[in-house]
This record gives sequence, C-alpha cells and structure tokens, in this order.
Amino acid sequence: MNTVIINARVFDGERVIPSAPVVLQGDRILRLGGVIPEGAEIVDATGATLLPGLIDAHVHTDEAGLAMALRFGVTTELEMQGVNTRNDRQHVTHDDRLADVRSSGFGLTPPGGHPSELFPKDFKPGAKGGPGAARRPRIDPLVMPHVTTPEEAVAFVPRLVAAGSDYIKFMIDDGSIEGHPGIPMLDRATLEAGVAEARKYGMLTIAHTLTIESTRMAVEAGIQGLAHLFMDGPHTTEIVDLIAGSGVFVVPCVTLNASMMGITGDELADDPRVASRLDEKWERTLRSSFGHYPQGRIEDVLASIEALREAGVDLLVGTDVSQPMPFLGGMAHGASVHHEMQYLVRAGLTPCEALRAATSTSARRFGLLDRGRIAPGARADLLLVDGDPTRTISDTLSIRAVWRRGTRLGP
Repeated sequence: MNTVIINARVFDGERVIPSAPVVLQGDRILRLGGVIPEGAEIVDATGATLLPGLIDAHVHTDEAGLAMALRFGVTTELEMQGVNTRNDRQHVTHDDRLADVRSSGFGLTPPGGHPSELFPKDFKPGAKGGPGAARRPRIDPLVMPHVTTPEEAVAFVPRLVAAGSDYIKFMIDDGSIEGHPGIPMLDRATLEAGVAEARKYGMLTIAHTLTIESTRMAVEAGIQGLAHLFMDGPHTTEIVDLIAGSGVFVVPCVTLNASMMGITGDELADDPRVASRLDEKWERTLRSSFGHYPQGRIEDVLASIEALREAGVDLLVGTDVSQPMPFLGGMAHGASVHHEMQYLVRAGLTPCEALRAATSTSARRFGLLDRGRIAPGARADLLLVDGDPTRTISDTLSIRAVWRRGTRLGP
C-alpha cells in the first residue's frame, strides 16, 4: 500500500517546496505531486515540514545508539571509529527500528596514539569505548591499524578495505587538546603513504584533526574530509584558503569542541522535546563535558565556520557522540544533531544551509546517493516536524513522525 503525506511544507534537501503530496511506495519515494493513489494511507501534515532523514557525519555507535538516533529523526549515522563495517552490520541494514550506519572501522594511529589517551587505564574499548559493541558477536576480527611507518600504513589499508571499512580514517593528534601533549602521532610520511594507498582502492579518506597545524598536514597530504574543526586558535586567511582550495569537506563537530572547552549540553537537555527522549544515563552524559581544553574559545570556532562558509567549503553536520558516560559528555545520539544545526546557524549559516549540511551535502560527500533528498527513487527516510525549521532551526526538535525505509517509527 502507498503512503501519501499531504499538506506539508517540503524541504527536499536543497530547497523549499511550499506544498506537494509526497508518495511513498515500499521503502522508496515514488514521486512528489501528482494524483493520490487510490487506497493509499493518508498522512495529513498540516502545519508541519517534511525533511529528509538527518545524517550524523561523526559518531561512535552501537545498536542502542542507532535506536536512539532514529527517535530523533537521524536515519543514518556515519561512524568514525568502531565496529559497524560493511561485513558486520547486516543485522542493522534491514532493521527499521535502528538508524542505518556506515563505518571507517578503526583509524590508523600509532601504538599509544589517539584515542587511547581519552579512556581510563582499565577501560576496554569497543566502539570508541562502547561496551555494547564489544559484546555483539562479530563476523570478522577487528583490524586495529597501529602504524608507525609508511610501509605499515600501506599494508593496513587493504586489510581495512577487506574488512568492510566504508572510508579510511587517519588520526593526526599529538594530544595537546586533550591534555596529553606528546602522545605518539602519525608523521607526515606515514600519513601520505596511507592516503596514497587508500586512493588506489578508491576509498574516501577522513582525518581526525583538532589543531591548525594538524589540519594543514592533513590537507597537504591529500585528505578529502576533516572529521573536526581546529579549536586551538582563531582561523587565519591562509588556513581557510588552503582548506577551500583543496576541496576538502569539514565536519565541524561544534558540540564536541564546546564539550572539550567545558561547555555542557545543559541547554539542550533542558528542552522538554529532548528530555522526553532521554534516559537517566544519557541525560547525565549530555549534562556533562569532556572539559580537557578550557582555554578554548567557542567564539573562535563559530567565526572559523563562518569564514569557511564564505569561502564555499562544504560543511557537514556531525557530533562525535559515543557512549552514555560522563567523561564522554556533552552529546547524545540524535539529539545533538539538532544542537549542531543550531550552532551552525549561530555561526552564520541560514537554517536551510544547516539543513543541507545534515542531509544532502553529507549524502553527496559520502557517496550515499540514495538518501539525503526527498526525490523520486530515494530511500523513504523522512522526518516530519511541526513548524518551519527553514526559518527557525530549533523547530527540527518538534518531531511529529519519523520514517526509515518507508516504515513509520512506532511509539
């Protein structure tokens, strides 16, 4: 049976369509407009806006995280360190109670390098420390690419590809932002060798960078995406021009930067539209923060985003959310995507630009051409919200309904 959503304002991932029936057939969007099929289920969306399902372009997740994300209208999570690789997520692909997921597997880093410094010494990491992921039976053994030489980097890339990584991530971090200066870090030769090898396999390359210098190193090595925005100082014309000239995309993860600076997610947790969807552990986590870099200035981060926007850099919504543990605090699956969009608007993006960053731009840059748009043939991953988030971005939290592959999320 067809489902038809009528009387909604439609943001199709790029632009606003004042009102057009959206016809769903199975797990796909059949068309916008036209005659309503006889016998179709009608969803009257008067007063609401229909959006593509949102995409979080930086998470560390497990099944509980994917379920929570979907409750907030996030229909796809892109994992930047974890176990949800192509060979190990068949249980997720067809489960419409969970957001869909893609994953880098584990990022290339030296022994003792990032992210090992973030965790207590007796902590056993799963999905960036996720204990739930560690308990789930696995199909393939984990590929833990601890590398110190170009030769080791070259050898690990095909192993990650074979294990089902969807993109290859490189950790470029000396620990200075996290309060552990001097931890082992990839050197330039090792990074360049790994990036060149990934290119041979047609793999998208992503870099973890938190400083201006590591950002420069990543861009000069040919990285295609930055999983963070630097937070160690104000931007310069030189670094903005370098990023813009390279064509690299940036996932600012303002929510993470704020958390590193000691800014909690209290403002988000106080919103009843969020609080009603959080359990006690997640509320406590959201109200906490990393707090490792209190000398940082969120104003500098927002100004850098505005400069990148003006330079034409593709900005993607991502959060760096992981597990419900206060030492990983300030974020919550799904909820923080809405917070990130609010931060982007504070930085100077229009609401429509922030919505693109959470939908069509992320889908395009990660090659997920079946989502991020409301268009014929696209996945029926949809979010229906009361109000008009193309004018007031916080309206994205006024969630009326969520569909994943055409299946409406139950109560």
